[in-house]
Amino acid sequence: MAADKQETQDVVAVILKDHRTMEDLLRRMRSVEANRAGALAKFSALLVAHGEAEESEVYGALKRFKDVDNAEVEHGAKEHAEGNEALLALLEVAEVGSDAWDARLEDLVKAVTHHLDEEERTILNDARENVPDERRAELGAAFLKERERHLAADCGSVENVRAAVRG
Repeated sequence: MAADKQETQDVVAVILKDHRTMEDLLRRMRSVEANRAGALAKFSALLVAHGEAEESEVYGALKRFKDVDNAEVEHGAKEHAEGNEALLALLEVAEVGSDAWDARLEDLVKAVTHHLDEEERTILNDARENVPDERRAELGAAFLKERERHLAADCGSVENVRAAVRG
């Protein structure tokens, strides 16, 4: 039973689960048959909470492991900022499904999917190979706690995303 709990708390597994949820929400935002505005609201909250939790609880800890590529970790934080900028641009579109919506959604999809792909191939693989299981479980628990704190604070609102983008 303890192994199952550790597996569910593993920082790599938790981050990957969020990534799959983000991809699903992006698919829903593209579909005229889905509640696109609802999917955007969920996506916005998850993207911001996820990025904030990674940067505050995971990235710094990973930098301390000698075989984790610190340049990739720094680059991941830069890509969070780019994703937030693309998210804000979409949040500021007045009409869901308009030409502006589609163009800004495309920009968001490109920014986020690029980041997910790169993070999974570099940072997360480095964590798998170089961070002990117990430490990954600790990081997973810290990540989840911080992510939930941000979600509870309505981090995905346009006002909060705007503030995050402005720094």
